Amino acid sequence: MNISHIPSPEALVESAQKTLKIELAAVAALSERIDASFVRACELILKCRGRVVVIGMGKSGHIGRKIAATLASTGTTAMFVHPAEASHGDIGMIATDDVVLALSNSGSTEEIVGLLPIIKRKAVPLISLTGNPNSELALAAEANLNAQVAEEACPLGLAPTSSTTAALVLGDALAMALLEARGFTREDFAFSHPGGNLGRRLLVRVRDVMHVGDELPRVRMGTALSEALLEMTSKGFGLTTVVDTTGKLVGVFSDGDLRRALDVGVDIHNKLVDDVMSVDYRYIGSTSLAAEAALKMQENSIYVLIVSDQAGELSGLIKMHDLLRANVI
Repeated sequence: MNISHIPSPEALVESAQKTLKIELAAVAALSERIDASFVRACELILKCRGRVVVIGMGKSGHIGRKIAATLASTGTTAMFVHPAEASHGDIGMIATDDVVLALSNSGSTEEIVGLLPIIKRKAVPLISLTGNPNSELALAAEANLNAQVAEEACPLGLAPTSSTTAALVLGDALAMALLEARGFTREDFAFSHPGGNLGRRLLVRVRDVMHVGDELPRVRMGTALSEALLEMTSKGFGLTTVVDTTGKLVGVFSDGDLRRALDVGVDIHNKLVDDVMSVDYRYIGSTSLAAEAALKMQENSIYVLIVSDQAGELSGLIKMHDLLRANVI
């Protein structure tokens, strides 16, 4: 199709804003439909010992795939089965312990309605998500999620727009209600996403990337300031820890402490590290998330963080560079 002329910028913006207005209204109307049927759908899934099998044709199928993926990544085992393929053997993927979530805007999609007798024969609980609460599919389901919309955003009233948006949002509402009901945590979510940045942020602990042992700059109380400077320089952290005779951390001497000492005329050859060290230092536990260490460094404008417990036992050091290298930030 050839375009005889390019619409004005104003016309393009007006069209886009009209679409947003219609779809926002469709989503807002869903609040009234979070009712007993929605609760029943949640109960069926929470009691399910198998999987949530999501089915849908066409655009509803695309939305169904997204809902299945969201459920699977938030604690509800789910999979998508194409209804046309189900009629040719894939129905065997649906087991008696499963729950079926069937999407159809009209509620009369031939490929899905044709599966209803088999689903009933298997005694598999059926949840429908339709745009017609009086449709054959909705009436056959134990719970129907009503995604009815007043109008499509498509000016021709043909392309699924508001209806698919409403179905997707209702699917998200279902997934999040189930997530909270299961007590699904950030760590649980990370285990479902181990390969990406999100997984690294939620799974990597401080102990996984911190420096330990002989790498740590460490001097005892009573050490000459000049010797502390040598330790600080040789280890390359821009600081040295100061411990007592039992090895307990009592302070930190950093580049900043050195500058402040020089500003007031301290003779580095005749002073002990005890006299100029900082006893108020930032630290983090070894079991904390590495992402928490990054946040603490950013908030305090520091690039090295002490790893210690509340009793003052020195465990290690972690640098901002370590977090960058581990792709935590």
